[in-house]
Order: sequence, then structure tokens, then C-alpha cells
Amino acid sequence: MKLEDPKTNEIHDVVADIEKDLRYISGIIKQKGREILSDFTITPPQFVALQWLFEEGDMTIGELSNKMYLACSTTTDLVDRMEKNNLVKRVKDPNDRRVVRIQLLEEGERIIEEVIKKRQEYLKEVLKDFTNEEVLFLKDNLMKLHQDMRIE
Repeated sequence: MKLEDPKTNEIHDVVADIEKDLRYISGIIKQKGREILSDFTITPPQFVALQWLFEEGDMTIGELSNKMYLACSTTTDLVDRMEKNNLVKRVKDPNDRRVVRIQLLEEGERIIEEVIKKRQEYLKEVLKDFTNEEVLFLKDNLMKLHQDMRIE
């Protein structure tokens, strides 16, 4: 039987700790996000859909379904409810009239901007005891992690 390299075990433990911390942070952010959303007339899945439209622009139901990992029928119901609340509208693609795109309306954009602002305020409060250098170090490392994890 071959013993493992102690450095390998050490790295494994560190990676396990990072994964655990990221999982807990993700849960806290999700919970805080839901608390913030409770002040608005949208559901968490509607927020996710609006966020994709805000960040990526108009898209079809199929494209939005893929981004959200939902069935097209589920996304259609989601879009129907958002359309009734004047958050989005369906528009025919000018280049191909058979294609219908979902377009973010002013009210949807306003809600997204307001929710994101409240989330940023929350994060700023959490980071208040960090030095400027620590905040920049965290930003750079999270950006690198995100880039390395990004699936295109």
C-alpha cells in the first residue's frame, strides 16, 4: 500500500473547506436575495429570468429556458405571468417574423436595478470590516474562479 503525499492531503482539505464555504455563502446569498425579493411583486424564478434578459438582451423562450435549465413549457408560463405584470413583452424578430423574442420592459428593468442595488448594499455592509486590499484581492480571485468555471 502506497501512502499519499501529505501535501496532496493538505490541498484536498483546503479544497474541501473552499467548497463548503462557497456552498454556505451561496445559501446565504440565496436567502438574502429572497428576503429582498419579498418587497417586490416578483418570484425568485421571475427575478432570474429578468436578470438574464437584463444582462443578455432579448431572447427566445428556448434560449431563456436553456439559461434557466427549465422546460420550455415552464418558461412559457413564467413569461406569461411576467407579461401580465408588464415586466416583459413578446416581440416578433424583425429579421425572421416566425421567431418571437422576449423583451425586457421598463418596469422589469427598474425592478432588476433596484434589487441588484439592495443586494450590493447588503454585500457592502458584509465587507465593511475588510481592508480595501482584501476587497480587491477577493474580487480578483472570485473573478478568476468564475472565468475558470465558466461554461460557454
